[in-house]
Amino acid sequence: MASNFHISSIKTNGNLHLKLFGDFDVNSAQELTNTLLTHGAGYWDVFIDTNNLESIHPFGRSAFKMNLSNFKNQLNNLFFIGEHKHEIAPN
Repeated sequence: MASNFHISSIKTNGNLHLKLFGDFDVNSAQELTNTLLTHGAGYWDVFIDTNNLESIHPFGRSAFKMNLSNFKNQLNNLFFIGEHKHEIAPN
């Protein structure tokens, strides 16, 4: 994981908000995947805020998209928000 990467989470009204901070590399992608698998189910909506990402590494993006395709149906509604949403969100 990038040494400066971390995720903060806020749970409100049946929704989960995840804020990503730092550099998004392969290990960061795995951490986000694990967080979604562990904590994402059971919420009406899950929001992933990309505003505080400093850089997005191509391998991190690819790894996350590949992992996400394996379990996306387990999440009710997954929304990517913020200025980097198009770089991480699946097509």
